[in-house]
Amino acid sequence: MTQAPTPTPTADTVRRLVRTLLKEDPRGGGPDVRPVTEGGSTTWWVGARHVLRLAADRDAAAHQRRELRLRDLVRPHLPLAVPACVAHGEWSPGLTCSLDTRIPGGTAEDHDVSAAGEGDLAGLFTGLREVPVRQAEALGVPRAAPRSLEALRRMAVAAAARLAAADEFDAARLHQLTPLGATQLAAQPGTAVLVHHRLAAGHLVVGGDGRVRGVLDWRGAVLGDPAEDIAGLARAVGSPTAVRAATLAGYAARPCLRGLWLARCDTVIRLADRLAGHGTEPSPALRTELAHAWEAILLERVTELREGDGT
Repeated sequence: MTQAPTPTPTADTVRRLVRTLLKEDPRGGGPDVRPVTEGGSTTWWVGARHVLRLAADRDAAAHQRRELRLRDLVRPHLPLAVPACVAHGEWSPGLTCSLDTRIPGGTAEDHDVSAAGEGDLAGLFTGLREVPVRQAEALGVPRAAPRSLEALRRMAVAAAARLAAADEFDAARLHQLTPLGATQLAAQPGTAVLVHHRLAAGHLVVGGDGRVRGVLDWRGAVLGDPAEDIAGLARAVGSPTAVRAATLAGYAARPCLRGLWLARCDTVIRLADRLAGHGTEPSPALRTELAHAWEAILLERVTELREGDGT
């Protein structure tokens, strides 16, 4: 059966929906609403205290239902805020919606993370590691196999050559990661934890003081390689901050360096693909992520990894 076309949300429909969710008088004017992104959106600001998120299709609706349950599971383990659901329902047949609390603050796009904020991120890593894997799996959180860093390195080498031809990147920088090094940094067995998997700058709520106050968008969470979240932070806030936070959380050299090189290879590949006309992410944002991932860190001076380094 073909699914009916998804209606386009408007300010009036969003306002009526919010009044229904909050069981307010339908004759009232309703709250101020505006889309989070210009030109319409499935995510809307509702007044100053709430955010309304609308599932665009049935797959997104299933992810949203799981996300609501997962946020309740992770919240007690984290020192950071996780959005709480005030009300939920359907905004169109089969399409869910969630009215969530808005966490005060800007994002990592607006504010730099301070030294104290790195401690907050360390608490995030520690908390994710403490979430019971079986309980997350029972909610439907999928398992994700670790990526091959060597395969990613080979793709990045080819992408770096294209960027070098466009005068966007020095391809020789990738020579730091040798095939042997990529093999040494393979994910260690038995290290799967809950991974947020979307630690982008726009998903980290950061205050003007540089403290990290909350983490948004848990739809992509998986059970897998913790180095993926280290990589996400490296792209979002810079490699030094990401590695220091992971080190504070107890991760040793191997997963930190693995996360670093996942981020570096990913950013080279994604920018090269975008310049070739693929993807929709804006090139300036991808260039910013590339610069963040390629910031030098002290840990890069480590040339030998001992067997005991795989936390």
